[in-house]
Amino acid sequence: MKILIVGGGGREHALAWKIAQSPMVKKVYCAPGNPGIAEVAECIDIDAENIDGLYNFALKQKIDLTVVGPEDALIAGIVDRFREGHLLVFGPNKRASAIEGSKVFAKTLMRKHGIPTADFKVFEDIKQAKKHVTTCEFPLVIKADGLAKGKGVFICKTPEEAHKHLDDIMKEKVFGNAGDKVVIEEFLSGEEVSILAITDGNTLLPLSSAQDHKAVYDGDKGPNTGGMGAYSPVPFITGQLQFSIEENILVPVIHAMKRENRPYKGVIYAGLIITGTGPKVLEFNARFGDPETQVLLMRMKSDLVPVLLSAEKNTLEDATIEWNDGASLCVIMASKGYPDSYEKGVPISGLETIKALNRVQVFHAGTSKRDGRITTSGGRVLGVTALGKDLQEAQKTAYEAIEKLSFAGAHYRRDIGAKALYRKNE
Repeated sequence: MKILIVGGGGREHALAWKIAQSPMVKKVYCAPGNPGIAEVAECIDIDAENIDGLYNFALKQKIDLTVVGPEDALIAGIVDRFREGHLLVFGPNKRASAIEGSKVFAKTLMRKHGIPTADFKVFEDIKQAKKHVTTCEFPLVIKADGLAKGKGVFICKTPEEAHKHLDDIMKEKVFGNAGDKVVIEEFLSGEEVSILAITDGNTLLPLSSAQDHKAVYDGDKGPNTGGMGAYSPVPFITGQLQFSIEENILVPVIHAMKRENRPYKGVIYAGLIITGTGPKVLEFNARFGDPETQVLLMRMKSDLVPVLLSAEKNTLEDATIEWNDGASLCVIMASKGYPDSYEKGVPISGLETIKALNRVQVFHAGTSKRDGRITTSGGRVLGVTALGKDLQEAQKTAYEAIEKLSFAGAHYRRDIGAKALYRKNE
């Protein structure tokens, strides 16, 4: 088989690394890819949102399956284009991708179909939104409606904070058209967890649990990012809790999408919070998570390719996934200044040394090659991912590997997985 992966970040590197291991696969292409991906796949200089370019490439190369990484490409309709041309592609179509593309759509869907989530109101007018804030209890949460690279969600502790974020989103348009509408919702307390599942629209195959760390600094301080690290599995997700999540959230949302004439195929990502009254949905995403994909694929024993094919061919009821015992943990090394402005083109040292390490994989997120050297090109630069017999060993191995890597101004959290280990030792 020939497989094309769309995207060029850490998630796509993890997908390329895993897919290239499949005995079913002869050749992996990635567009646009990155220097890390280039070690396991042929990188093609086509942007992830250049749908016509990607379609024509897939047609010409007789690609057997295309796997779409980024949400922007899904929401732009890449899956519709490929399916119209009878090309196999893994991911939800444009109408189904609205579950991530519009928080207003997702929240309204959940309310209509009884899927547990925070109480909320939607606003298009900034004055009405500010007026509503004066009647709310704090903290509260403000979300830009559209895509904002994981940065459009704000927990506000005071009315002044809420007004500032409303100004930024709706008046200053820091997220462009994504801020035409906002969702203002109640703040939920509890532990966050990511549960991903592969679906063909009828059958659901849940993946193992993972926990992301969104805030930029240790102790969950500072602004939200696209994710500063993750680990899997999550100790507090018991079999009973997993069953509850599937029964009350994952299965109902797939049925709800079908009833709304938006049949959903691909991977559904539920960002959940485990509250005192059970799991509730913070958000849905229409694609593999980043950095959750890195830790999940490190632990996945099974071949991923047959599962992706089964989802596209509506035969998922026959598919199973086997997981390695133990745990995996990923720490993101980011550029100085991220998630705000940051310098690019900073040389990275130590990548060759890491290759000799056992049970460690460095996934490239924001890198490029300049004059034969690998340099930084994004906010999140590398995802240092380790496998261990337990979470403690995975954490130790990942941080020991980081000591061998360096680039000027590198920033990373030093507490990935700490909450889970602290809870275990209580």
